[in-house]
Amino acid sequence: MKVLVVNNMAPFVWGGAEELAVHLRKQLIVAGHEAEILRIPFQWEPATRIPSQMLMVRALELSNVDHVIALKFPAYLIRHPRKTLWLLHQYRQAYDLFDAGQTNLPAGQAGVDIRRLIQNADNESFAECRHIYCNSEITRKRLQWYNGFDATVLLPPVNDTELFCGQKGAGTYIFAGGRINGMKRQSLLLEALTHADKRVKLIIAGPPDTPSDARVLEETVARLGLSDRVKLDLRFLPRETYADYVNGAAAVAYLPFDEDSFGYVAMEAATAAKALITTTDSGGILSLVKHEETGWVAKPNAESLASALQSVYDSASRTQEYGHAARELWESHGINWPQTLEALLR
Repeated sequence: MKVLVVNNMAPFVWGGAEELAVHLRKQLIVAGHEAEILRIPFQWEPATRIPSQMLMVRALELSNVDHVIALKFPAYLIRHPRKTLWLLHQYRQAYDLFDAGQTNLPAGQAGVDIRRLIQNADNESFAECRHIYCNSEITRKRLQWYNGFDATVLLPPVNDTELFCGQKGAGTYIFAGGRINGMKRQSLLLEALTHADKRVKLIIAGPPDTPSDARVLEETVARLGLSDRVKLDLRFLPRETYADYVNGAAAVAYLPFDEDSFGYVAMEAATAAKALITTTDSGGILSLVKHEETGWVAKPNAESLASALQSVYDSASRTQEYGHAARELWESHGINWPQTLEALLR
């Protein structure tokens, strides 16, 4: 079967959705299919340009493709008679973030019109799909609430599981990996570090979305005098380097604001049997981080987070116990690529 994986892209931005598309293609090929990725450019600023980009996707005509697996807005608007939606992201600024007053859509009637256009296009596209899957329960509930479509939760498998083997003994640092930007809140970790014991060390590593995102962290480390306790490795990391950081950590911190999914950072850390640290408003990861069972859930402020960071060092054996519990919880979901492909290709 010739399978096309369709995802949107922002130039020089690489995160979990991009990794998922790459590994989905790889696994399709391993399973004996021909597979390609179609990455459709998408720029959400200014928001007034979104309708023209939606129209571009909707007008695309595909040939020589047996099955389409679509992942994100607006890529999933593409037409094909055999299309499966594995929903990672709708345009949340037209949904829950609009209701919360955190949208980038223009004020007044213009914003209302763009929102209605997005919702109508989504509904039309969703009705065309053979099957709809979501990457988390949060995404499924949002789809049902705003669009009235039922879906099945299909959690993404961890990629390169053999790399995340963990290591015996306790690590000496807390690792925070993944994309660097304000919504991932690495700066909050730095603020928390000033309230924690000087034993607490931190490695922050991953690609900044913009030069400004990197500069904010570098300036914060300098301002707070943390250069002896923090390592910044702000670049697109080779997979083996990233895995080494995870495997050598005492615990892994991931603090996104209201993220839909578990997050690859947390899934990979759990695979490596690492205790997890997150915050009460981080969204989907809270299905994997159970306070004082698989790690720590702090309030999203420096003082509460500092207590969680310090707890990692208070008892190495307890921290390792939490890490093993995190791995058991993740493995209890029974997620693997063969069953995932079987669902997506129905």
